[in-house]
Amino acid sequence: MPKLIIDNREVGVDDGATVLDAAEELGIEIPTMCFLKGCKSSTSCMVCVVKVDGLANLVPACGTVAEEGMRVESNCEEVRQARKAALELLLSDHVGDCIGPCQITCPARMNIPLMIRQIAAGELRDAIATVKKDIALPAVLGRICPKPCERACRRNACDEAVSICLLKRYAADVDLQSANPYMPACKPVRNKRVAIIGAGPAGLAAAYYLRRDGFNCTVFDDHEKPGGALRYAVSQEELARPATPAFDQTRLRRVLDKEIALIEKLGVKFQGRTRVAITPGSIEDLRKDFDAVFVAVGRLKPGDAGSMGLETGPNGIAIDGKTYRTNLAGVFAGGDAVRNRKLTVRAVADGKEAAVSISQYLSLFPQGGGPGQTVTGATKAFNIHIGKLKDDEIEKFMACATEGPRVRPSREDYGFTDEQARQEAARCLHCDCRKAENCRLRQYAQEYGARPGRYKGERRLFVQQVQHPDVIYEPGKCIDCGLCVQIAAEAGEKLGLTFIGRGFDVRVAVPFDRSLAQGLKRCAAQCVASCPTGALALKNNPKSPNA
Repeated sequence: MPKLIIDNREVGVDDGATVLDAAEELGIEIPTMCFLKGCKSSTSCMVCVVKVDGLANLVPACGTVAEEGMRVESNCEEVRQARKAALELLLSDHVGDCIGPCQITCPARMNIPLMIRQIAAGELRDAIATVKKDIALPAVLGRICPKPCERACRRNACDEAVSICLLKRYAADVDLQSANPYMPACKPVRNKRVAIIGAGPAGLAAAYYLRRDGFNCTVFDDHEKPGGALRYAVSQEELARPATPAFDQTRLRRVLDKEIALIEKLGVKFQGRTRVAITPGSIEDLRKDFDAVFVAVGRLKPGDAGSMGLETGPNGIAIDGKTYRTNLAGVFAGGDAVRNRKLTVRAVADGKEAAVSISQYLSLFPQGGGPGQTVTGATKAFNIHIGKLKDDEIEKFMACATEGPRVRPSREDYGFTDEQARQEAARCLHCDCRKAENCRLRQYAQEYGARPGRYKGERRLFVQQVQHPDVIYEPGKCIDCGLCVQIAAEAGEKLGLTFIGRGFDVRVAVPFDRSLAQGLKRCAAQCVASCPTGALALKNNPKSPNA
């Protein structure tokens, strides 16, 4: 039984065990992509490299046999830089989007493709949960949002964009009309209180997400009822603009009341007819009774921010763009109070993102913070994107969608029927990666700070094979690890999979130019589960973000 030292910790392993086995014995995590227990190591991705004393080069942990007296470093800077370079080489040959263009352009970053898949499958409870993970007021926004997501929809290149906004509204309306509207699980109540100044879209969203995170919230507003600009400042002209289905102010307020009632049911307290004075010391007075303050008062007049003791930026209160922090400790701001854009979905996104920072502030710093302590804000998801499509590539995307025209409700003021919603959802091209949440290439790229464009070359064409009844194969996401090749052989597939081509152009494919359906008849699901990227993915699984 050889003994070796990894990161200054000794471990004994069986004869023939690898450095990766030894690290696992110690609980040390070494990233792997081309390795799977039970399969022969190919040592092709080089993401698991480690440094061994006495060796000139770094070696792959999955294929290096542990030897007596070996001293290994698994996480030094040299190792991390080598892993980063290996990931960047893999990314240079990667063709596909982690996140769909519609989700990227949504200010709230809602997982639109997942919502659409869930609606298409009739999983409406899951659909509204997906929506409300990022948008606290979907029924209202489904009526007044200017739909930046639809402008980015790739389907525009064929005919017309998917009616994303109406689908979101459909999911929200069905939920509001149900006997038991969706109520998210909230974390246990924490002994921390947040004051939110302003009951408009930013304030309501912040209260919703902070309450979900277990914090007590009180929303102050000088109006009798909460809603802010949504209740008192949305004009009939805005409601009637071409980008928005015909709707009137009275019905908008009814929908708003229902969504606010759900926020109140979570435990958020509303204190109307209470104006927080725009005077020196007003914020400090609130801080005596609350652990944090979120300022979401809407558009400020010149000089108002300074009167409250807050630094002034070009469009209102000055904040750190990533964390929403102001110059005052424990005070955050968002919405129209900080930006000169009258866009409700942006204000709702501000509230959600500010809630992340406020939660970090209250969780990390129980005494209100100290020297050297910082709030990082919401994590930006790693993303690779194809960019501008080449000739005929849009046709490859169309293979996953119906060819029917954009569905239009018979009466837009009433939205989609169940059948119309499913019809429209079926038009989605599913541009996002169906395994984005558990793609190890994406996970490690984010962890190691890998840059997708470091090694630039001519992009290969986007290819999507959809002939298999259950599985989609995208060769542009394959890293040639060969795990699926081994699994298919072990399962006794008659054709299975093999490597086609040579050198940099080698690709995994079914022999004799046969289809994936012919190659994988027994072990398709096992191959999908083993794939470290989104190259092999299940076609339909609407309950999971990895559908």
